[in-house]
Amino acid sequence: MILSTELDVLPIDAKDTEPARATRPIPTALISTLTVGVILGLWGLASAYALVSPVFLPSPRQVVIALYNLVVKGFVDATLAEHVGASLTRIFGALIASIIIGIPAGLAIGTSRVGRGILDPIVEFLRPLPPLAYLPLVIIWVGIGEASKITVIALSMLPSIILSTSAGVRAVSKEHINAARSLGAGKRQVLTEVVLPSAVPSILTGIRIALGAGWTTLVAAELVAATSGIGFMIQSAAQFLVTDIVISGIIVIALIAIFLEYIARLIERRLVPWASHR
Repeated sequence: MILSTELDVLPIDAKDTEPARATRPIPTALISTLTVGVILGLWGLASAYALVSPVFLPSPRQVVIALYNLVVKGFVDATLAEHVGASLTRIFGALIASIIIGIPAGLAIGTSRVGRGILDPIVEFLRPLPPLAYLPLVIIWVGIGEASKITVIALSMLPSIILSTSAGVRAVSKEHINAARSLGAGKRQVLTEVVLPSAVPSILTGIRIALGAGWTTLVAAELVAATSGIGFMIQSAAQFLVTDIVISGIIVIALIAIFLEYIARLIERRLVPWASHR
């Protein structure tokens, strides 16, 4: 009894009564920054100690100098801005063509049995094919000019837009469609004012995926009688083992792709804020 009384009057540490504080998670941006820093550090160490031949892996300083020379002097008779401009022209030309074709095709697949029966086999046949597989056929049909390059890139973009559009159409709420019909909306009004707006988030996602597919196809497309473009620049540098130019071109493609992804997300937030999860 005396022991329990003495224990009752013992002072209690204030720290023991405080609730456990939740540890703040490390920001994702900081983790990404550290990851990039570690990669650059290992790259610099490998170059400084000659662990890899400079022919295969030039130092970060060499790559930076190569980027500067690309901007100022250029490579293979064109500056970096001219190469980027040529590639972006092909990418956006292909994107516009694939949007013009892909969205109506996706709507047809998602809203019509006949459209699905006609277009589904074509899309499923085209989707798994790598661009290099049908590149020779495109050259025979279209020629070796800009049209063949844009066609190849557009064909790689098209399945993503068609499938995303059709998925968005099929996901439209039946209650919304029935409500519009009960208010007297016709088929065209239901399509343009209910189905298409509801499918916009899926369409934008398909466009973002298509942009990634377009960039991966760009190098293959610019192998065909090109005189400018980032892919052409990389291939020309690779033939002469100018590795710093090759790495510089890869970095430029990655930066442009990241920037375009950021712009696409901004557009998505502006057009469909209710569907944005970022």
